[in-house]
Amino acid sequence: MNNKREQLGSRIGFIMLSAGCAIGCGNIWKFPWMTGQNGGGGFVLIYLICLILLGLPAMTMEFSVGRAAQASPVRMYQKLEKPGQKWHIHGYFALLGNVCLMAFYTVVTGWIIYYFVMFLFGKYQSLGFVPMITNPGLNVAFMLIAVALGFLILSFNLQGGLERVTKYMMSALLVLMIVLAVRSLLLDGAAEGLRFYLVPDFGKINLHVIVMAMNQAFFTLSVGIGSMAIFGSYIGKERSLMGESVNVIFLDTFVAIMAGIIIFPACYTYSIEVNDGPSLLFNTMTSVFNHMKGGRVWGTLFFMFMVFAAFSTELAVFENILACVRELTGWNRPKGCIACGIGISLLSTTTALGYSVLHFQPFAEGSAWLDFWDFIVSTNLLPLGALVFSLFCCYKKGWGWDAFIAEANTGKGLKVQQWMKPLFMYFVPVCIIGLYVYGLVTFKWK
Repeated sequence: MNNKREQLGSRIGFIMLSAGCAIGCGNIWKFPWMTGQNGGGGFVLIYLICLILLGLPAMTMEFSVGRAAQASPVRMYQKLEKPGQKWHIHGYFALLGNVCLMAFYTVVTGWIIYYFVMFLFGKYQSLGFVPMITNPGLNVAFMLIAVALGFLILSFNLQGGLERVTKYMMSALLVLMIVLAVRSLLLDGAAEGLRFYLVPDFGKINLHVIVMAMNQAFFTLSVGIGSMAIFGSYIGKERSLMGESVNVIFLDTFVAIMAGIIIFPACYTYSIEVNDGPSLLFNTMTSVFNHMKGGRVWGTLFFMFMVFAAFSTELAVFENILACVRELTGWNRPKGCIACGIGISLLSTTTALGYSVLHFQPFAEGSAWLDFWDFIVSTNLLPLGALVFSLFCCYKKGWGWDAFIAEANTGKGLKVQQWMKPLFMYFVPVCIIGLYVYGLVTFKWK
């Protein structure tokens, strides 16, 4: 493989790619149903606090490690750790995390593509979430479409493929989202829906809600499994990395909040349960568009927006997996894309068939392969990975605080200040450990 590392063509390309990795089903599919199941406005408040106090430091550290190493997660630690150290083991867990994430994310992306196609051709009146997920042929077919499109785009060079497509998709996504949010605010139940969504009920905030908010913050930002480090490795040193992290988190949070503004007024207008779980987005929006004048047009726009959001993350994580595989094998982009595409497709089949042919109940009643892969990623690898980045960047046994802030603060923009050291060094790891242990103890195993 050519030793010259590919670079992004512009700062806006880096921001859009990083935000695209963060913005996706985590914001628009998972965030609303997590909010609905965890009390509404109180969950949103804790989620925002977790983004600032945990997500921002974690993203800054991950960007810094990637840019300093100029390598994928499986190679970045070797370039920065001291002789004899074992930090590089986390690089392989990071690759595992990306693969496990795509084992269910590609299936969810396939669901969204299916709904978009049904609305586009006016066949949405009889759509149902359960009939869709229990149809094995449909699930596998649309999962394969999601995987094939993703790796087809990545088979081109970085600037001509991933960067160009993501900039167009993200721009279209933001415009569509604003249009849909304005439309939702005009519904009859908008005031009641916004009250549930944005006004905290402090009586509903407990440790479980805090753990769920932390896990959601890490999930939506994709920090902890090297997804951000790879984009750090593709950029120059013109801008400081805390400032760039703020830009990415702002875009990510804006989309998540807007997703709720689109969905919750519709729930209260059409009397749909807000705690409907993973099916909330599909059931809610189908019901909305079935009752709405011009429903086919609005539904097509909404699921087009969802397709863009899902693909922005899929492409970013696929790139991370591809970069790791190429560094391990020396393959070029096309060859790596074929191999990765086959591997991801086979693994994703477990989720695609998990509600029909491959029944598997890993945890409580009703759980399936999707819950298994999500448990590995959201409950374990993301928070523990963020912990590893924190320890590596802040302590002398790793890269060290001085080396970290020298890299993070290189360039123009917002800097990591010395007074923030206790936040990075103590608060972040202690919170992660405490909430992680509590989350495991209280997890609904059976």
